Formats: sequence, C-alpha cells, structure tokens
Amino acid sequence: MTKEEIRKTKITLMKELNTIEKEAEEHQLYTRLFESEYWKKADSIAMTMSQDFEINTQPIMEEAWKNHKKVLLPRAKKGRVMDFVLYTPETVLERSSFGILEPSAHLPAVEKEDIDLIIVPGLAYSQDGYRIGFGGGYYDRFLADYNGLKISLVLKIQQMDEWTPESFDIPLDALITKDRIIISQELREQNNE
Repeated sequence: MTKEEIRKTKITLMKELNTIEKEAEEHQLYTRLFESEYWKKADSIAMTMSQDFEINTQPIMEEAWKNHKKVLLPRAKKGRVMDFVLYTPETVLERSSFGILEPSAHLPAVEKEDIDLIIVPGLAYSQDGYRIGFGGGYYDRFLADYNGLKISLVLKIQQMDEWTPESFDIPLDALITKDRIIISQELREQNNE
C-alpha cells in the first residue's frame, strides 16, 4: 500500500472504532504516559487539539495543567512550516484551513529549544518508531532539527508492520501502546553512553 492508501485506511478504521473500546484503550495510554519518565521530566509538552477520531488530547492537557506543566499547541504557517504556542484555557483559538483549531496568528511562538516533549500525532506507526502522518509534512520539517523528546500514543489499530521510510521521515524516540513503551534504538544508545 502507498502512504496515501494507508492514511485513508487508517482514518476509516479509526472513525469506525467502538467509542467505549476506544476510550478504554485511551485510558490505558494516558496511564502509561503519565507514569513515564518522559512525562515526569517534561515541563513543557506540545500536542495537538485532537479531531474526533484521533486519541483525545483533552485529558492530557488537563493532567498537564494539574501538574503545572506548560501545554503548547501547533500553528501552521505558510511554506508548510509550523510553530508552537503556549495554550491555556483562555487562549484564543481559530479554525485553520485544515479545519483544525489552533492558536491565533498574533500570539507569540515558543522557541523550539524550550519544548521538552512533543506528543506527535499520526495515523500509522512501525515498530521502529516511524510514523505516517496526515501528509502535510509539517511535523517532519519541525522535528528535523528538534532536540527534545518525540513520542506518540498509539492505538492497536494504528500499529503496522514495517514500511520503508522516506529520507525526510523522522523517527520518534518512543511509542506508547496500551501494552508497553517501545523505545527507539537511537534513544537506547544515547541512554547507554
């Protein structure tokens, strides 16, 4: 299957998920995330405002605020690039051309080096930490020179066998599934130095 075929298939499957089963699996993902060292060590956490069929990020935001962590949301810009903006319950959001809520254009961006952890959205994930996103390339461009931690929460239905990543695809540091945390080889090697 091509990446576009994988995207369409995964979106369809995710939209068809039983709500009760999806929420139960999400709860397992949240628990594993909140117990992880990635979460505990991060003061600023970037994530998206989720769409209905995606993993619900609202409970993650609420837990972050409860633990006095900064929540950051992405904002798409011209040239298929993005930045992140501090998000609080009072932050003004606007609907982007993609139909996604994002911070208002007049708000200041957070410096890339001030982001401790990014919870990267996606549709499909390989066991070696590669992801297939929504096809815009925004995250791959942003992550190309990002030095903080990059993780994803992954529903069982999003897990796939390996595929051949493209040269611009950026592997994640870890995937959190309901059963375990899959740590990338690169992060393992850094931790052993």
